[in-house]
Amino acid sequence: MICVNIVMKFGHQALKRTPVELILDEDGSHIGPVATNRSGVACFDIPASSGKIIVDGAERYQGRLDGDIVIKLWSLTETGQSSEGAAANETTGSNAYPGMTTRSITINDRKVLTDSEGYLVDPGDWSEEFARQQASYEGLQLKSEHWEIIRFQRNWYATNGKQATVRDMIKSFRVIWDKDRGSSSYLHKLFPRGGPQKQGNRLAGLLRTKGEH
Repeated sequence: MICVNIVMKFGHQALKRTPVELILDEDGSHIGPVATNRSGVACFDIPASSGKIIVDGAERYQGRLDGDIVIKLWSLTETGQSSEGAAANETTGSNAYPGMTTRSITINDRKVLTDSEGYLVDPGDWSEEFARQQASYEGLQLKSEHWEIIRFQRNWYATNGKQATVRDMIKSFRVIWDKDRGSSSYLHKLFPRGGPQKQGNRLAGLLRTKGEH
């Protein structure tokens, strides 16, 4: 069960009769909209997953969908979040250098460049469709667990200004999932081409880091 609780930051009032919709990362399916009740809550009877929450037509959350999720708003007219672009504003801009070997991918009728290993030349070009196409090129079909890690890595970078280490991921996913799935061996099984810190970084639109493995 996933319950989304919409409250106003000023006054902490519940936002009633507001449409809430889920978009699941794994297959792009839309669930809802479901109107919030008198307590400002909209519930969805589906298993835990990864995706986005749309409130009154605007994206307000992206990441793990499970249990109670509280979204605080100043107003319904404030700018929503975006799943596109760099994980943090300072990472935008081309990282190309003279003689760099690049590969071109067409994303939504637009050419996007990666280096020879698949890292984006400009992290600002990241999109969910890029992650899907790059994963397919690497022989990987993205499931909900892959998306949870990709969203986690992007959120971690946006919050901390640096990539999450495998140790950071283990510590978090042992709590989010369980001890077996939140292990180094399982995370590397999900991302067989270099593990979550390498293949995961590529698919999350993050740059190569020193010490990747």
